[in-house]
Amino acid sequence: MNPHTRAPQGLRIALALAALTAAVALSACAGSGGSGNPDSRLSVEQAKQPLKGAPPQLAAIRSQANQLLGGGADAFDARLQQLRGIPVVVSKWASWCGPCRFEFPWFQSLAKNRGGQIAFLGVNANDSAGTAEQFLSELPLPYPSYSDPDLNIAQDLGGPPQAFPTTTFYDRSGNRVFSHPGAYQSEQDLIADVDRYAG
Repeated sequence: MNPHTRAPQGLRIALALAALTAAVALSACAGSGGSGNPDSRLSVEQAKQPLKGAPPQLAAIRSQANQLLGGGADAFDARLQQLRGIPVVVSKWASWCGPCRFEFPWFQSLAKNRGGQIAFLGVNANDSAGTAEQFLSELPLPYPSYSDPDLNIAQDLGGPPQAFPTTTFYDRSGNRVFSHPGAYQSEQDLIADVDRYAG
């Protein structure tokens, strides 16, 4: 065989394998949650109800409920600084990610019920603002999400930046103590980690 014909054939095989790998990864992320959304546990009005009797930092989070915030990694880091003394749970999500959709009702309930003691924040990564805002109109959150289209915030959340969803926990000193890449298998598993790392 002519050695000059091997490189293009090898390159074609490598490209085909890369395309197959990407397709499998995308289908895995899209498949767990299906094409539709789970039932929302909150309306937009319920998600935006003021948080009374909570520390000012947590009341401020509720006042920005269901918003997409700009400012990138600098704004996100500044928020973490403001939340020193309070445990923080960060959910990284994207509107195109089926497992992220699957977990959303759990975060709705947790943040609604425990938002007076724990800071919940979202990071909407590798997504477009339009589709993210549409998604939030269907599954509203009682906390804001920071826009992270280029995965800059995701770099500091622990685990692979491309892992969706990822849940990250910070202690009262602002130290990242645990990251859970991928979807939780059950709401009870998520609650157990919240109790363990943000209780």
